[in-house]
Amino acid sequence: VQPVESGGGLVQAEGSLRLSCLASGRFFSTCVVGWFRQAPGKEREFVAGIGQKGISTYYTDSVKGRFTISRDNARGTIYLQMNSLKPEDTAVYYCAARQDFSNRIEVRREKYGYWGQGTQVTVSS
Repeated sequence: VQPVESGGGLVQAEGSLRLSCLASGRFFSTCVVGWFRQAPGKEREFVAGIGQKGISTYYTDSVKGRFTISRDNARGTIYLQMNSLKPEDTAVYYCAARQDFSNRIEVRREKYGYWGQGTQVTVSS
């Protein structure tokens, strides 16, 4: 499974962006997928996660009600719809995958074995 992110860019505060993560590999449908982000000088943090079938999701508190994670297993793609963006959302966003037949969404980055290169999101005030 090799994730490749796209969709980042520069947006004004209160604007929207949709990130995509294309994950190649025939085991994609058995993977739990998470979005993480890393701002300059900060630790990489969990943002949102989604289970294998797209039914279970989990969000960090700071993005609840603003971000929505979804997946299309037929297309091998995970999405992160980001609305009402704030300057503090500025970061490099990473897609990460882990094979887990228990379908558990993990918030710890060390639990994910497959990572993309990241896509920059910049929110101006």
